[in-house]
Amino acid sequence: MLAAPGMLDGVRRRLAESGAEPTPARVAQALREQGRVLGDAEILGAAEQLRSELVGSGPLEPLLADPSVTDVLVSAPDRVWVDRGGGLELTPVSFPDAGAVRRLAQRLATVAGRRLDDARPWVDARLPDGTRLHAVLPPVAVECACLSLRVVRPRAFTLDELAAAGTVPPGGDRVLRALVRARLSFLVSGGTGSGKTTLLSALLGLVGPDERIVLAEDSAELRPDHPHVVRLETRPANQEGAGLVTLEDLVRQALRMRPDLLVVGEVRGPEAAHLLAALNTGHSGCGTVHANAAADVPARLEALGTAAGLDRAALHSQLAAALSVVLHLVRDRAGRRRIAEVHVLERDSSGLVRTVPALRWGADAFVAERGWQRLRELLRGAEPEERAVGRETQR
Repeated sequence: MLAAPGMLDGVRRRLAESGAEPTPARVAQALREQGRVLGDAEILGAAEQLRSELVGSGPLEPLLADPSVTDVLVSAPDRVWVDRGGGLELTPVSFPDAGAVRRLAQRLATVAGRRLDDARPWVDARLPDGTRLHAVLPPVAVECACLSLRVVRPRAFTLDELAAAGTVPPGGDRVLRALVRARLSFLVSGGTGSGKTTLLSALLGLVGPDERIVLAEDSAELRPDHPHVVRLETRPANQEGAGLVTLEDLVRQALRMRPDLLVVGEVRGPEAAHLLAALNTGHSGCGTVHANAAADVPARLEALGTAAGLDRAALHSQLAAALSVVLHLVRDRAGRRRIAEVHVLERDSSGLVRTVPALRWGADAFVAERGWQRLRELLRGAEPEERAVGRETQR
């Protein structure tokens, strides 16, 4: 039984002032001080309601503990959605009112060491267990605070598990293993929630155990199963505006840490120019980038490089020498994530870099496109078996 919202306001204030746990005895005492007398069942219900607000993730706790859940989204007190890999599902979980959503958002922000209030009405942070938190308060979020929680599982999926789940086509895992063995630099592209980080983590798990991987991330999400991983994470400025550490800073520092493989979790800012420069100095590297199609990746990197001060010609010159392959992921209408295409990069007669499709997901396997021979040349010495690829087409 949920207590009336107004009845618990005084109890919340009293418990906040004392720092006490919301035990039934303390809740009963606080209610008596307000001149309220309730039965045992009502007191227990009020105590449980307050405990869920003050401990853990409140009503969202069971959802975040569900190993099948990747995202939890709250858009209203009675609108709590989850993604289990098959698209968004509305859950029966609810909050007493909009104030309860706001209080949970602010408490989670505090746990993450961030400020969330009317002066700073949004936050993007990582909770101690690795869960990524994004929250927006009213009036920026109309009517109710909005919460987005991305769950990071402690164990990464293996490539075999992704193949079994249908993310990788039959035989396609041999192409990806060859890509890692050949030490090619690559990007994983796709839209939000398409599985870019999951695939990249699985591929990093294939890197030789004698190699050192240095990760630079805005929010630590990659969990490669590898014995030698160094993880770097950005940091926002404090309330005085000092202490900011950007992804650009991390890429520069990573280069001084003797990486065999430099990984940028998500390329989305000026760090793109530093990553390309690093990959042109003998380092191997990879990362993810938001793009609607593999063919859009050069334009996306061009825009990011321009923001960092690189002119178009210089950007494409670096891009041509730095990256070899783009793996593009999509999420279909049923919510299934899969590798749709593998592209190679080439420079055209104008000096600009474009992607050329090498493989696409056919009916039951990768099907070779006109860039397949170029990909085979890049994979020379680590070639996948022919049976990993369907018949060749000319497109």
